[in-house]
Amino acid sequence: MATIKIKQTGSPIRRTSDQRATLIGLGLNKMHRVSELQDTPEVRGMIRKVQHMVEVQD
Repeated sequence: MATIKIKQTGSPIRRTSDQRATLIGLGLNKMHRVSELQDTPEVRGMIRKVQHMVEVQD
């Protein structure tokens, strides 16, 4: 199955608790950290929720 790389570019400071929890669920909790996950609809939905704080890499 395909994988997707996600890099955190925004800080979770002054964000809602559900956005912080979504970042932790994606395996991100510090700036510039990269996480590689399976490309599923659930992961895509999580990325869409915090799209202003993450960057999808190739």
